[in-house]
Amino acid sequence: MKPTNPPEKRLSGLPVAPGIAIGPLHEAPESPLVISSKKPKASEIPSELARLEDAVSRSRAQLHKLKSRLTALPKDSQAEIAPLLDVYLHMLGPTRLLRGIKLRVQSGEHGAEAATQSEAEAQAEAILAQPGGDKSSRQRRADEVREVARRLIRNLTRQPFRSFEVLPQGSVLAAQSLRPAEAALIQPTRFAGIVTAEGGLDGHTAVMLRALGLPAVLGVSGLLEKATTGGLVIVDGDSGEIILNPSRASLDAARKKLSAQTRARRALSRLQHLPAQTRCGAQVELQANLELPFELPLIAASGARGIGLLRSEFMFMNRELAPDEETQTRIYRDIVEAMDGDPVTIRLLDWGSDKDVEALARFVPDNPESNPALGLRGIRLLLRHEALLETQLAAILRAAAAGPVRIMMPMVSVAREVVETREAMRRVWRRLKSRRNLQLPEKPPPLGIMVETPAAALAAPLLARHAEFFAIGTNDLTMYTLAADRSLPADMKLYDPLEPAVLRLIHLTASFAAAAGIPVSICGELASRPTVVPLLLGLGIRQLSMNGNAVPLVKQAIRATTLLACEHLANAALAAPDAEAVREILARLQTTSPTVS
Repeated sequence: MKPTNPPEKRLSGLPVAPGIAIGPLHEAPESPLVISSKKPKASEIPSELARLEDAVSRSRAQLHKLKSRLTALPKDSQAEIAPLLDVYLHMLGPTRLLRGIKLRVQSGEHGAEAATQSEAEAQAEAILAQPGGDKSSRQRRADEVREVARRLIRNLTRQPFRSFEVLPQGSVLAAQSLRPAEAALIQPTRFAGIVTAEGGLDGHTAVMLRALGLPAVLGVSGLLEKATTGGLVIVDGDSGEIILNPSRASLDAARKKLSAQTRARRALSRLQHLPAQTRCGAQVELQANLELPFELPLIAASGARGIGLLRSEFMFMNRELAPDEETQTRIYRDIVEAMDGDPVTIRLLDWGSDKDVEALARFVPDNPESNPALGLRGIRLLLRHEALLETQLAAILRAAAAGPVRIMMPMVSVAREVVETREAMRRVWRRLKSRRNLQLPEKPPPLGIMVETPAAALAAPLLARHAEFFAIGTNDLTMYTLAADRSLPADMKLYDPLEPAVLRLIHLTASFAAAAGIPVSICGELASRPTVVPLLLGLGIRQLSMNGNAVPLVKQAIRATTLLACEHLANAALAAPDAEAVREILARLQTTSPTVS
């Protein structure tokens, strides 16, 4: 009798990096951490502290060595991981994490390993428990704390780190989880794809895997229990589907899809240097959002013409004190210079009591706000702390000497906030002009606002008298318009940027900006959805800023449509009863009209 082939199994996960991978699956296991719960005697505490210091030194040396090895990786990957390694290195300095670990050891309740684990977990849980704000950002910060702790514990216990060198060439790498520093060790030419049982879409690992260019799916529940080492697997990085022991039909379909994707990728690459214009010749400006400096190479490769939203919060993370003027100037200048003449829009610090950051602790109210989302955040907080605002303005003004820069105010509600910020900028400009040998632009950069509240959208004619540009943040605008947080379960159908109420505010803001003769853009998540872009054009938007990966697909959608088709689409959407009806209109147009695709 012929041996029967094992049955095909289909699993699903989170699609992180697009593409199709076909190959034998091989696991890269990680030995579990073994942590002693033994409490040290009083006489042993000094030696425990010495062991901790040695582990810190070893960890720092390893991270520096890893940074030196980055030159062997693709440039995109180098730029992804280097700043994150700098974050780890900073956390291994005189930070709250190490102070807390040492205090636990000194108390005699924990040995070095247990103290490291307990303190890191306590800090990670405190970060995750913070109310409001960006949940994915909190998760990344918690993961960073846990990753540094894991490295310390492995060095304390001399337990080996994971290695990928023993896995066969051309295999699909499987693991329970992957951390960013481990992803940096992956040679892209060695593996066909990557799949893990744990992980999410927004972590540093996901960003790193996208930079490697390998098809990747994370969060595949039951993966390692159901897979067979060496068994053939198909990884669909577009849908998130994993096929174990694929049938001949599944293999044929996967190979056809791989061939089609290769052709489509070549077509998209040809779009990079073509203009973003409709079939009727209307020009659209495509820019990219930047959250961390390591995303710069992705922006360059995307074909984006500038940065439409530079989130400045990353500079204040994992610090005991807020960065000074010189530090901020250097970071801004590096980014502006990297853009080589393309414009950079820098958003002022968007922070508040809903986000616990050590460097900003003294700037937020002592008592927690009962409703942080409606409290002191963004420009409201900055205007209450003149030194914090003026330090950042000074750094941006100085960096503007290196290339075109715009300054954007977050969370604006009333005109007074724009007037007071502009006056602060004038004070800083005069002060900088009086300093000798200081390079400055010929004139201050344009000052604009984020339109994130219904108040700002409705008051746009008044705000346009004081602001030189608008940028609509669809994420917060949706939240404040619908009184629904984006973290609510999707099945509740409360938070949806396609609700006609939100679309009307976008249309209103665009109309008021056009009447005032100032530019208006969208820099929220909605701008990165190719199927929605024709609708945004019909609402009057001609500037879009999005994550770099979305730029080619958005450009393709723009080049396939006409303004007339977009305007018809917008009129239908504005008259729709709800978001579901808008989606049906978009879907119907996608299947019936060749002009919007």
